[in-house]
Amino acid sequence: MRHGTIPGAHGRVRPLSLLGDAPLREQCREVTGFGPDLAALVEDLFATMYAAQGVGLAANQVGVPLRVFVYDCPDDDDVRHLGHVVNPRLVETDGVVIRGPEGCLSLPGLEAGTERYDHAVVEGFTVKGEPITVHGTGFFARCLQHEWDHLEGRVYADHLTGWRKRRLGRQLKRASWRRASGPA
Repeated sequence: MRHGTIPGAHGRVRPLSLLGDAPLREQCREVTGFGPDLAALVEDLFATMYAAQGVGLAANQVGVPLRVFVYDCPDDDDVRHLGHVVNPRLVETDGVVIRGPEGCLSLPGLEAGTERYDHAVVEGFTVKGEPITVHGTGFFARCLQHEWDHLEGRVYADHLTGWRKRRLGRQLKRASWRRASGPA
């Protein structure tokens, strides 16, 4: 039997920002108010992430330039990690750099082999202002780095070079959802 509420059950699904929308390229602001508005935003982020079948979502992906992200993501051992981080700081990345397939809800239908560390540590706060530390390995470490990048105004395409970047650029030009913003 499940105890507590399901994240996002009381949230509303918001429209996603797509590559080319200004909020994706802005560095997000620190959260200063830990109250009901922040709790509602986190609920909306979960609802939107689940509706889009994602494993993580940053606030600027729904047009809110605040330093908040949510996740429901497995690691490489298929252990589920579920939570949120307010005002996250990526305090450690180490281990092996692995190139693996990476997609994004703001670049729907596309993915590219992207290099990420296989271990990441994020520190921040809960919606109640309590300090938290999140350790991630494997795919979950990739997720943490990906969501933190969003809050810095970056997308996974910014990590690509060479033929991977050129291939994604060609795919972006053909994408039906593409916004006019220049190269990825």
